[in-house]
Amino acid sequence: MDTTQRTEQQRSADRRRRELLEAADRVVLRDGPGASMNAIAAEAGITKPILYRHFGDKGGLYAALAKRHTDALLESLRAALDAPAERRERVEATLDTYLAAIEARPQVYRFLMHPAEGGSQNDQGFDTGRHSIPVLRRMGEELAVFIEERLDLGPGSHQLARVWGHGIVGMMHAAGDWWLGERPCTRAELVRSLADLLWGRLAAAGDRVGGPGF
Repeated sequence: MDTTQRTEQQRSADRRRRELLEAADRVVLRDGPGASMNAIAAEAGITKPILYRHFGDKGGLYAALAKRHTDALLESLRAALDAPAERRERVEATLDTYLAAIEARPQVYRFLMHPAEGGSQNDQGFDTGRHSIPVLRRMGEELAVFIEERLDLGPGSHQLARVWGHGIVGMMHAAGDWWLGERPCTRAELVRSLADLLWGRLAAAGDRVGGPGF
């Protein structure tokens, strides 16, 4: 097999993988944590063994879906952080971007973070509880890199940036989860309250010399 044939086969496999992930997305949007491999295979018009052939197992499919949605969310968060606005406005926009994302697709959020709510306990369901922490870890590390690149946190800045990154992500997740379930206030009110909590230290930190600034 020559290089051209291998390249075309890889493109075809990548295209088929995207189509299967889109079918999985439709099922998750409909069923949330109750999504199953059987339902996803049926939505894609294939048999379950073919689905396994592309993703290995339920964990592989979940990881692919988690990466797909985390990539999209991180892109939106980066855009909010890099927007041409004052620092406080960007903090609020970033918090609002996260909350708007989980509000717009609550079934996807619950599938990724709350599998026990509706997931089947037999071999058709997704044991996603043990996979949700890496999603938050990735977001925390990404935010830590952003903070370290842009803010002068003084001695121990690398460690402090990681503390801030993971702490802020943990706060967003916990507060957003509570808000999505109970709706005790408007999204705008929650954004302002969380920004107030973060603002004192963020306002005091200077921009890193030679960095892109924040």
